Amino acid sequence: MAESQSQNKECGLQKPPETSVNLVLSVSPNHEDCASLEGILDSQWTVIEGSTIASALSALREIPIPIVIYDCDVSSGSWSEMLERISLLPDPPLFIVTSRLADERLWAEALNLGAWDVLTKPFEADEVIRIVSIACQHWQDRHGVYNSRTTQRKSAKGTGYLAATGT
Repeated sequence: MAESQSQNKECGLQKPPETSVNLVLSVSPNHEDCASLEGILDSQWTVIEGSTIASALSALREIPIPIVIYDCDVSSGSWSEMLERISLLPDPPLFIVTSRLADERLWAEALNLGAWDVLTKPFEADEVIRIVSIACQHWQDRHGVYNSRTTQRKSAKGTGYLAATGT
């Protein structure tokens, strides 16, 4: 069952809602990585699976995906090449590098080149949720996702105050 769900979510085969900010693109040669992320991120996130730079870029051109989680072992190109290519997009996603050998050198290099963060595999649920949640909040702040709702709340509070005080 999980296998068929992931096949349906393979890049370009099924478009998630365009208004959703809770999308993650997992680019890895290992289907288990995507399955693990789906299990960790549960129903709060839609995880789209890709296995190559080409499939990832195709998905990113079709729909706005705020977060890309990219495995160092993708054979079609290095994580730094992918990071460089997505930086040319009009609205680049936040980029998280994953590796079984995530050491200080990789972490420093990735952050210096513009990655959001680095995750060690196998994934630790708390760490994945923390990093993805903070990245999502940054994406929402960058795009003003909640600005209109905040403005409405401020207006409503002002109206309530006016009604209560008569001033």
